[in-house]
Amino acid sequence: MLKVLSRAMAVILIGLAFPAAGADVAVRGELIVVDGRPFVARGAAGERRLDLLKQLGATAVRTYGNETAAVLDEAGRLGLKVIAGFWLEHPRRGFDYGNAAQVAAQNAALERFVRAHKDHPALLLWGLGNEVEAELADDAVVWPAIEAAARLVKAIDPRHPTMSVIAEAGNGKVAKLMRQAPSIDVLGVNSYGPALPSLAARVREQGWRGPLLVTELGPLGQWQAGNTPWGAAIEPSSTEKAVLLRRYLGALMPATQGQLVFYWGQKQEVTPTWHSLLLPGGEWTGTAEAMAAAWGGTTPGGNRAPRIRKLAFTAGDSRPAGSPARAELAADDPDGDALAAEWVVMAESTDLRKAGDAESVPRSFPGAVLGGGPAGVTVAGLAPGRYRLFLTLRDGRGAAATANLPFELR
Repeated sequence: MLKVLSRAMAVILIGLAFPAAGADVAVRGELIVVDGRPFVARGAAGERRLDLLKQLGATAVRTYGNETAAVLDEAGRLGLKVIAGFWLEHPRRGFDYGNAAQVAAQNAALERFVRAHKDHPALLLWGLGNEVEAELADDAVVWPAIEAAARLVKAIDPRHPTMSVIAEAGNGKVAKLMRQAPSIDVLGVNSYGPALPSLAARVREQGWRGPLLVTELGPLGQWQAGNTPWGAAIEPSSTEKAVLLRRYLGALMPATQGQLVFYWGQKQEVTPTWHSLLLPGGEWTGTAEAMAAAWGGTTPGGNRAPRIRKLAFTAGDSRPAGSPARAELAADDPDGDALAAEWVVMAESTDLRKAGDAESVPRSFPGAVLGGGPAGVTVAGLAPGRYRLFLTLRDGRGAAATANLPFELR
């Protein structure tokens, strides 16, 4: 056998790895069109386990900035398209769009970014900013900045559409974007929970007639959740999230040109599990099954995640310090797999940030977990304070389920 590929064979293999090289991407009315065919961007925001994402039926992945180069290469190998995100800095974080030097530096970085990636065969479109208008009393400075970025991108790369991503569609944001940033071709909206079924109608009511992508969607945002009497947000279990996600994807798919679930990875936001579709070890939960069901894909080996039926403290979630607390679990696995339970107690997070900014992971208390198993756990030995009890159930075949209970010791 030859140990060195000929130049011709190498060219053939590159062509097989990146079959969409030179693809033309255009916007026609509400549609995104790739090489003359309508394209629906199904997938997630994130950068890990793109092979699994593809297996679930995804067609696209969304990035936010620094991770784009590696994601483009991996996505291209798998036949996924990439919404290449460039991070336009936020005024709420101190960026001044009236400062010519700051703007010039950001535009120079944007130009380098576009020139570096514009010819990649996996590129679908440019995502310019993420919720740049968020948390502002007056967002007037934002829209002209988005327009300037879009014009710059179009001057360098007219072959790929531009998209701007806003946080929900209220306060006339869509109309403002249309009026002040006409170089944006595709609208991306981040929306969660019960706001999702009405999103497309609310966007269209403001006059948007181009493609609409739900660029972040999740079963429930922490700002939408119920709270304990002491103010801790109550997180649904992964089983409950899967039910909600299936419902919302079903509502969105006929009305939008793309659905990107958040977050295809793991991040601390209120808790380590709230928006995390993957565990730190790469395990997936029932939300992956919901994605596969909506998109016509499959989970690895047809495996199904464990189901959490009930997790609750037997004597309430607020009790005097010094008395042990017992939490009982009812769970099963639809495939009959043996389940391993991991229990962790963490302090309730106090590092709660705005708009998804990075948060620190709260302290853990391993000595507080007593006799944990698949039927429940006892928690003891903690000082007065506010905590969460976290459960992770694993089936040993790559799937998992998660839940947590906030509690306080008085």
